[in-house]
Amino acid sequence: MDLPLATLDWIALAVFALCWAGYAMVVDRVPSIRARSVIAAMDEHRRRWMRAAPGRENRIADISIIGNLMTSTSFLANTSIFILGGLVAMLGAPDLGRRIFGAVPFVQAPVDDAGWEIRIFLLIFIFVRAFFELTWALRQFNYCSICVGALGKPPEALADAEVAAEVANRAARHFNTGLRAYYFGLAALAWILHPLALIVSSLLVLRELHRREFRSVVRDALNQAPAGSP
Repeated sequence: MDLPLATLDWIALAVFALCWAGYAMVVDRVPSIRARSVIAAMDEHRRRWMRAAPGRENRIADISIIGNLMTSTSFLANTSIFILGGLVAMLGAPDLGRRIFGAVPFVQAPVDDAGWEIRIFLLIFIFVRAFFELTWALRQFNYCSICVGALGKPPEALADAEVAAEVANRAARHFNTGLRAYYFGLAALAWILHPLALIVSSLLVLRELHRREFRSVVRDALNQAPAGSP
């Protein structure tokens, strides 16, 4: 069965996939590039945090920090469920959805049910992925809190601190992947308006991600902070 997609739709989908998958592959899997990102800078700060934890008699502050990280992760994971519920509702009411978006000037909404469903299914896929990434990050932050609670006294606990740091960094990496899915989910929403809107929004999201992760003031500040072990 032929999909009800025009040539411009296929081009827009290719640009979208290239921006999302290509950016993730380059930033996450090329060490020389990743080392210059705010993500790598925060990895080092989390290591310093965990190396300092064994020297503290009271670790309530450490557990509180992890709790704050879990709260923000849980919020986004729960929001993914609400978004998915809305998308399923949109999937069941294609005529109403097309009338709403069709009333916007310059919008090229899909004219048939199949075209509408393809666009909604893309959004469902994105936010399902976001949900799985965020819930896995939430579980890893939970594991990290247990690792922190099990830390002994230095210097014997330094190896355990490295384990806790690795778990925290992995959790942060999956949180970042889930958050990135949110960004590109907003870009995919533009496909309902017009294929060109999907291309433009994908490129804008790519530009914004690059700016925040490689050219932001926060990234510069994190890299200027002392990197030595406590």
